[in-house]
Amino acid sequence: MRRTFLKIVRFFSRPRVFDTTLVIVFSLPAVPALPFIIAGGEATEALTMASYLAGMALLLMRRRRPILTAALVTAVDAVGIATQVVNFLSLPSFIAFYSVGRYTTGRATLITSSGAYAVYATTMELFWRAKGGWLAALFAIAVPVGVGLIVRLRTELNERGRAEAADAAVRAERRRIARELHDVVAHHITVINALVGGARATLPPGQEVTRNALESAEQTARQAMSEMRRLLDVLRADGSEGPDAATGVGADRLPSLIKEARSAGLPASLTVTGEPVELPAAVDHAVYRIVQEALTNTRKHAVSARASVRLAYEPSAVEVEVVDDGMAMGGGAPGFGLGGMAERVALCGGRLSTGPRPEVGFRVHARIPLETT
Repeated sequence: MRRTFLKIVRFFSRPRVFDTTLVIVFSLPAVPALPFIIAGGEATEALTMASYLAGMALLLMRRRRPILTAALVTAVDAVGIATQVVNFLSLPSFIAFYSVGRYTTGRATLITSSGAYAVYATTMELFWRAKGGWLAALFAIAVPVGVGLIVRLRTELNERGRAEAADAAVRAERRRIARELHDVVAHHITVINALVGGARATLPPGQEVTRNALESAEQTARQAMSEMRRLLDVLRADGSEGPDAATGVGADRLPSLIKEARSAGLPASLTVTGEPVELPAAVDHAVYRIVQEALTNTRKHAVSARASVRLAYEPSAVEVEVVDDGMAMGGGAPGFGLGGMAERVALCGGRLSTGPRPEVGFRVHARIPLETT
């Protein structure tokens, strides 16, 4: 039941669907009444109803052409006030001026509002039965435009905050990738250093040139290790997170990760195809982190979801796919970790695709080559 309700809400939150529904709902009482009014010979009431319906129809383009919509609605109202068909600003005019504040910026908003106010104030002063038409026009325009401006500014601030949070998440993921790669590269350099030292110790006398070359290689390896440790210290000092070693992070840990997801309340399954092979460290870590982040996003941002993970070993690549069938809460996008996924996949020379599924749910798919890693 809840999934059906969220699906309906998500459908009607689409801009075009919402505007069409808005026009239909507010026009519905007037449409069947108009023929009876015309048949009754009530010309003034019929013109009032026709003016209202014309204004409502114009709202279908209020997002794409807010200035044009406001201008046309103003013209319809001005003619109605001048001919005594309309006594005051209509409901379509309030919605149109809200759209001007919501979907236009800066000078365009000011010019459009000022022009409309000049038309309404002049028309109402000349043809309105009551006094103070200019003041009524001022409030009738300033209030919806002001509300639209407030909504637009809040939306822009929220979008800016999300963008900053996404950038921060990407930077944090880069630091984590660097720390994991430090562990991997440091291990290989240590092994190289040990092998070079062993080779130098077993050299027979008279091999001074080779001995000097091996000593230089040992010193270079030690210097590289020292530089990497200093770099890691900088990364740890720069990040708000603590050390994040790569221990226990890899494709072989996916069953445990799936089990943890189930324990957290997310029904999840894992399918492995192909012959498992030992993956390069960067690829191994990327596979784990992609699945980890995708499952976290599903838990946080989807309702009544089930997730399935597919890991495919191919001769020249490894493929990982995570799909869920949950409804996005509030229509929001999954978390900022998608940027971190992209960083990891790009580091390995692979391709990442993410997005909503055609039917329902979300899909994360990565293909990482093995031969070029």
